[in-house]
This record gives sequence, structure tokens and C-alpha cells, in this order.
Amino acid sequence: MSCWLLKKMGSSYESEGTYFEEKEVSLMEIGSGNYGCSHYKRRCKIRAPCCGDIFDCRHCHNEAKNSLETNPLDRHDIPRHEIEKVICSLCGTEQDAQQYCINCGVCMGKYYCAKCKFFDDDITKNQYHCDECGICRTGGKDNFFHCKTCGCCYSKEMKDKHRCVERAMHHNCPICFEFIFDTMKDITVLCCGHTIHLECLKEMEKHYRYTCPVCSKSLWDMSKLWSKIDQEIASTPMPAMYQNKMVWILCNDCSANSHVQFHVIAHKCLSCKSYNTRQTRGDTATTCSSGVAEIVS
Repeated sequence: MSCWLLKKMGSSYESEGTYFEEKEVSLMEIGSGNYGCSHYKRRCKIRAPCCGDIFDCRHCHNEAKNSLETNPLDRHDIPRHEIEKVICSLCGTEQDAQQYCINCGVCMGKYYCAKCKFFDDDITKNQYHCDECGICRTGGKDNFFHCKTCGCCYSKEMKDKHRCVERAMHHNCPICFEFIFDTMKDITVLCCGHTIHLECLKEMEKHYRYTCPVCSKSLWDMSKLWSKIDQEIASTPMPAMYQNKMVWILCNDCSANSHVQFHVIAHKCLSCKSYNTRQTRGDTATTCSSGVAEIVS
């Protein structure tokens, strides 16, 4: 075979390869970003296996089927792992869940998880599937680890540094009551190990709430505030009739019981010096003066 023929054939193969590469890129990009919903950009809809209705995504289904307008007896969430059928947004062909449409060949999601039947065109989220969580997460697999005790994925920065709470994310947010495990909102892990939506935590701060809504432990180091309360108590002496009044307190931070002098402002834990305490009972042995007893009666 002549060198000229080989060169011609080589040129032909190269042109064919370029053609198929361009076609694949075209199918990957056509319609990208123009379809989907407020939750995900994708080029397909899903048919819910539970009710047979068609929605853009599982969140759209759950919002519609759990709305106040829906009969309480008919409200339900979609069984996400049971989704089998999808409808191409470009040609309308219903088919088994797969990345490329069997009719027009368009890519229905640049990120596709065959286990979750999950599609998303926004790959800047760095999606990955966690086998132990059983769902897809965002942020990049190399940046997270799965804690078997907490039953969820945490940033590698928290490895060996967080307090484990069994199934920490398998519950509703204690503020807004949305299920945290598969939420799309940002989550933060408190010092005590409990989890909460970041926006809910910020809302708590606006209302000067600095304790965990689940266990009442302090959200962070409060030593500066404790020092200010020390000064406030020192400058606010109690009346003489209360000088000998003692009470029992329980510390929300260290769980220690303390027997301390009563003060109207706050009570300090004798163990960890925290003011995040609650009075559990008075002390019958050291009550107020008889004058106060008469007022109370």
C-alpha cells in the first residue's frame, strides 16, 4: 500500500474521529441549562413510581404531594430509589432511566448516577455517590469522609475532631423540621455533635439564642460572656434577706450538679464555670428570711 494511500486513510480516520467527538460534545451540550426546575438543571422529567405522575424532580413531587391543598391521606414522599422511568425534555420520549436519550441521543444530565437515578447538568457541584449514605452528595468525594457512627458524610477537616452522635443527620432540623439527611440546604455540625441547617442557626443568632435546641449545650466558647456576667453579678449584690438562700443547679454544658448561692441574674456551675445552667430545686435548709416567706404565702 502506497504512502499516499496510507496518508489518505489516516486523514479519513482522523476526520471521522473528529466528527464523532464533535457529535458527542453536541449531544452533551444541546439544551444544557435550559431545562429543569428550581432544584436541578436537567434535560428530563421523572415518572413517580408511587402515583404515576410526572415531575421535574423528586423535590417537585414532594412539594406538590405534601402541600396544604393535598388531602392529608394522600400526602407522601417519592421512593427515590424506585424511580425507573424518565421522559426526555427535548423529544418527549419515555424510557428507562439512563444518561442518554434512546430516541434523540441527547445527554439528559452531565452528571448521572445509575444507583440513584439522579440527573444534574450543573457539574460545578462536584457530585459523588456515597455507597454508605446510599445517596449522591455534593462537594467532591476527595473532600469528605463517611462517619459510620454518625451515619453521614462530613468534611475531612472534621475527621477525628467532631463529637459523634449516632445517626446525627437522620432527623428533622430542630428549627424548621425539614429532614436533614437529604436536604439541599447547607448544614452545620454543632460542638455537641447535633446537626442543624446553617440558615436556621443564623436565625437563632439573630434572636440571641446561643444553645443547641436539642441538648441545650452552648454553641461555642462563651467564656467572654461568662466574664461579663461575673462582673454584672459582682456589681449587683442581693438584698440581705437572700444572702443565705442556696439552690441546686444543673449545668447544661457539663451536666454537673452544683449547690450555689441564689442570684437573680444567673447561677454559675462550680465544675466548668459556665452560666448555661438551670435551677433544679431550692434548699429547704437555707431559705429566705421569714419576711420573704410571708410575702410568698
